[in-house]
Amino acid sequence: MITMESLKRYKRIIIIFIIAAGHVLFITKETMLMAETKLIQLPEPLNKGNIYLEEAIFKRRSQRNFKQKDLSLQQISQLLWAGQGITAEKRFYSLRTAPSAGALYPIEIYLLAKNGLFRYLPNGHKLESLGEQDLRGALADSSSGQVAISQAPVNIVICAVYSRVTSKYGQRGIRYAHIEIGHIAQNIHLQAVALGLGSVPIGAFNDEEVKKILFLPINHEPLYIIPVGY
Repeated sequence: MITMESLKRYKRIIIIFIIAAGHVLFITKETMLMAETKLIQLPEPLNKGNIYLEEAIFKRRSQRNFKQKDLSLQQISQLLWAGQGITAEKRFYSLRTAPSAGALYPIEIYLLAKNGLFRYLPNGHKLESLGEQDLRGALADSSSGQVAISQAPVNIVICAVYSRVTSKYGQRGIRYAHIEIGHIAQNIHLQAVALGLGSVPIGAFNDEEVKKILFLPINHEPLYIIPVGY
């Protein structure tokens, strides 16, 4: 005969079993996600170059024709660091190469190359591989057929996540995000010159098509494309 005490004991055992099973499932899911995420450690960026800033400013020009020559991982590392690299660590946040209102950093940077799509992770200075398909042609099609995008060995796509900054500054935060993108883009253009490369700013594209091509999260708004190459 089952007593009330026995029922309570069985109930406790079942609850413990459910919690344990859920914990195992959670760990398994997290482990699978980590296994599926491919991270690429970028080479350490240099903080001294071969030309002065004034020379880079003087030589900067928009270049729309590129050679079929790949960039090295060191060059890609330097370009991404110039845009959003970490330059100092504070107690609760990091400082980056471009100023950001409230140090909220509402910007995300994606990289397209012939070997796939990547997202730049400033923390740790890494690339997160998001796919191995060459999407440069599709990106060019979504940008009024601008051949510079399909020709260039890499395209840097700068996106804004407005909620990160509007949460503090309201609608004014949208303007701050746009100002920040200007800082980032100029850093990248000047870094390209310092590396002996060319680049071009592109703003003419279909936002929704770009979001679909890059599989962007719904709140990542593409605002700027920079093809870079020789």
